[in-house]
Amino acid sequence: MVTDQSAPQAGPIDPEPREECGVFGVWAPGEEVAKLTYYGLYALQHRGQEAAGISVSDGKQVVVFKDLGLVSQVFDEQVLLSLRGHVAVGHCRYSTTGSGTWENAQPTFRTTAAGSGLALGHNGNLVNTAELLERSREAGITIKNGATTDSDLICGLLASAAADKGFEQAAMELLPTLSGAFCLVFADETTLYAARDPHGVHPLVLGRLERGWVVASETAALDIVGASFVREVEPGELLAIDEGGLRSSRFAVPEPKGCIFEYVYLARPDTTISGRSVHATRVEIGRRLASEHPAEADLVIPVPESGTPAAIGYAQASGIPYGQGLVKNAYVGRTFIQPSQTIRQLGIRLKLNPLRDVIRGKRLVVVDDSIVRGNTQRALVRMLREAGALEVHVRIASPPVRWPCFYGIDFASRAELIANGLDFDGIRRSIGADSLGYVSTETLVAASEQPRSRLCMACFDGRYPIPLPGDAMIGKHLLEGLEKGVAGSATPVMVNGYGAEDALQRP
Repeated sequence: MVTDQSAPQAGPIDPEPREECGVFGVWAPGEEVAKLTYYGLYALQHRGQEAAGISVSDGKQVVVFKDLGLVSQVFDEQVLLSLRGHVAVGHCRYSTTGSGTWENAQPTFRTTAAGSGLALGHNGNLVNTAELLERSREAGITIKNGATTDSDLICGLLASAAADKGFEQAAMELLPTLSGAFCLVFADETTLYAARDPHGVHPLVLGRLERGWVVASETAALDIVGASFVREVEPGELLAIDEGGLRSSRFAVPEPKGCIFEYVYLARPDTTISGRSVHATRVEIGRRLASEHPAEADLVIPVPESGTPAAIGYAQASGIPYGQGLVKNAYVGRTFIQPSQTIRQLGIRLKLNPLRDVIRGKRLVVVDDSIVRGNTQRALVRMLREAGALEVHVRIASPPVRWPCFYGIDFASRAELIANGLDFDGIRRSIGADSLGYVSTETLVAASEQPRSRLCMACFDGRYPIPLPGDAMIGKHLLEGLEKGVAGSATPVMVNGYGAEDALQRP
């Protein structure tokens, strides 16, 4: 049984995104699981700011509350007190498949033919969504209430099969047929489940409470609820947690290909991935960047907050003083208010403003995590010059982003990526910098302390470890297009002029 306590409302504007999603689950009798989940999602807010939701079960019914907005906007004390139970699933969303509408907020919910409920949260992106839609249609499973996500397809297929087999067996049969990146946290009335794709593209971790268990996208979410880190959920693993304890099953042979961009930008700096501190990785990237691309300058400043650790490392290795030259508005997130034309023209100043006394008359090294379209860096360099900087030397703590991601990060299309059409000097001229330096791929891999063979770097090198559909369509709005029968709503996959099926054969 489900009780849906929220109501649809208008969506927020969609600025230039680089996020994905955050998932959190808890099984803990005697604990206030809704509040634990709220704080877990609070720690994962950086992974998605479009919508948030929590489902709770008391052993008899599943209750779902979700809405558009930040975690702190969606939930208050009264709502959390109404969500009583011992099993909870939480989700904070940035849309990578399906629009940012209320119907697509998660956890998504389905019932089985026997009346049991299933709430599911998903981080990642599938690349065989069209195939799953066709399979759902053949099984008589309809898209629920206008939802257009791969997550809803997964939930529907699971619930349909579980009527005869139970959720655990249904999951063991369905999960091997999913292609792409997925970290799933789902629950029925009594049991919490978690699963990670065979490539382990994005992180998913297991933690222990005094009276229960927690699964989360990042270790930082374990810390905030007082859970001790146990281990990562293994690639190709399904966990089930109930009153009988924790059970682990393998639904696929692991072939690790962890997303390198988690180290560059996505994960919180206080998170650990594959035993490596994200903060330490970013500082080391900065140190190596200083060696690869030195500059004669008076001050190293970060683009806060994602550029801060690398800027610290750059300053340490170069001997150039580190300083704060930009102030970030900590309260700027997703806004429901469309900016006026005047505010829109100011652009980046809504988020960043220069400290003129620090910048004036200085030669600056400006360290950022990445360049995608180049619009932010172009506005930033202009703003620093207007504040009195004599020179602006831009240093980037990742290689050029030349390829879109199909595994859960909403980058620009390939045509919009600045590094796709310009060489280094062309990019430098485009953003108006005096010099420009990217960290090398080899250096980035070395800083992560992970074997190159265990990393996905498709956004940098175009080598997609999970084959992309060559005879189908793929894209964020794929399901909207297929449901409406509009072919142009999805984007044919082309990789540097090759069909997607040729991507892995490229040198």
